[in-house]
Amino acid sequence: MSLHPTLQPYADAWTHSIEAISELVTPLVEGEWNRRTPCPGWSVRDVVSHVIGLDCEMLGDPRPIHTLPRDLYHVTNDHQRYMEMQVDVRRHHTAPEMTSELEYTIIRRNRQLRNESRDPGTKVRGPLGAELTFEESMRGHAFNVWLHEQDLRAALGRPGNLDSPGAQVARDVLLDQLPDIVAVKADAPRSSAIVFDVHGPIEFLRTIRVDIQGRGTLETAPALGPAATLTLDWETYVRLACGRVTAESVADRLKAEGDADLTAAILRNFTVTQ
Repeated sequence: MSLHPTLQPYADAWTHSIEAISELVTPLVEGEWNRRTPCPGWSVRDVVSHVIGLDCEMLGDPRPIHTLPRDLYHVTNDHQRYMEMQVDVRRHHTAPEMTSELEYTIIRRNRQLRNESRDPGTKVRGPLGAELTFEESMRGHAFNVWLHEQDLRAALGRPGNLDSPGAQVARDVLLDQLPDIVAVKADAPRSSAIVFDVHGPIEFLRTIRVDIQGRGTLETAPALGPAATLTLDWETYVRLACGRVTAESVADRLKAEGDADLTAAILRNFTVTQ
């Protein structure tokens, strides 16, 4: 038995991103592990700890028994507390300890993927005990690891892989969120259309159509006379959607046309990661 063909793109994306992370951090000296990343409250060491923790959970390892300090200002909800556990438990690990554990985790995960035979629809446990399908788990994991690769690249001044297999997965994950952002969170007018024009290493033109019941759908067909159009580059789109920047801080890389109140509401609700 081997990995189901539906899941192979997610395994390939994970492999590409995790190997890039390993290549980025292996040569770092001790002080570079403390560099701040765009991920709120996390250093390079913290991001790598998080990635290791994510893969350990994909392996089915037990979660660490650890008490978080009370002064972590960036930890404000249960989801963040859950994620912080794998990070804080490694906060005093040295550079060699970090790279050794990362390398060993990659070896174990590669072995797991070679022997993986579960069906994409198999129910598995997600963060905080949530139940999701194995395909959803693999897809989300590929997205997360690519996103954290980008966090590390930003911290280390090593841009790249904005069009990698992980980036393709990230595009689909983020596009799936657009109808809810526009129709529900931003409460776009009924019977309206909002266009997203994204350029750069990954390009797409998508329309969110809001029907008379207020439901949003994602379409590839361009809209005539949209209520609003947002034009931006792919990197800015990702950083906005993942809470790495605010709309105000990237105003020079973002063009908003049409209903100003609507575009402001969309941008206020654009972040989809926790």
